[in-house]
Amino acid sequence: MTARLVSTLASPSDVVFTPSVKARQEENGSRAGYANFEASRGWESRVTPILAEFIAAQTSFYMATANAQGQPYMQHRGGPRGFLHVLDEQTLAFADYAGNKQYITAGNLDENPKAQLFLMDYANAQRVKIWGEAKVVTGDQELTARVSSPDYAAKVERVIVFTLKAWDANCPKHIPQLLKAEDVIPVIRERDQKIAALESRLKALEEKLMS
Repeated sequence: MTARLVSTLASPSDVVFTPSVKARQEENGSRAGYANFEASRGWESRVTPILAEFIAAQTSFYMATANAQGQPYMQHRGGPRGFLHVLDEQTLAFADYAGNKQYITAGNLDENPKAQLFLMDYANAQRVKIWGEAKVVTGDQELTARVSSPDYAAKVERVIVFTLKAWDANCPKHIPQLLKAEDVIPVIRERDQKIAALESRLKALEEKLMS
């Protein structure tokens, strides 16, 4: 469906571990550890079953792009659970819903395809960073139907197709634990029902003892 990226990198992590980054790592004592990791296994450069499962559970993520001058832009993307689709082991896609009509992400991709997806699971303190290249697709009815969610009311204006180059699931430190209302409300409702039932039984017992 999309052209495959031909990597000239020695390691997938070299997409961000540039010479200047490695110099900083060397200066701060972490370069040797990362070099050993890269030599033995390193970052993944394809969608694994574990990553696919993680992606399917998400209802939002952040997408970073930059224009031709290098000016960065970060945008939140949201939708129904699983709205970011895995098309194959190198390709992701999602429906781009109507928004504030600034079109910054789309415009940036027209002149600079490099992009990053940042996925957060606050409840389980997990985060995934995905690097690659993205493009805007319009007029492909089959692809649009594949990534659309019939039960989601928002209008699909275009599809963003993302070709994966590298990804990393990194340190869970400093991630606040935030729970989704849809997960918490049923638990709270069940608790309240149990409390109400216990209070009713207690009141009946008190009335019986007082009679």
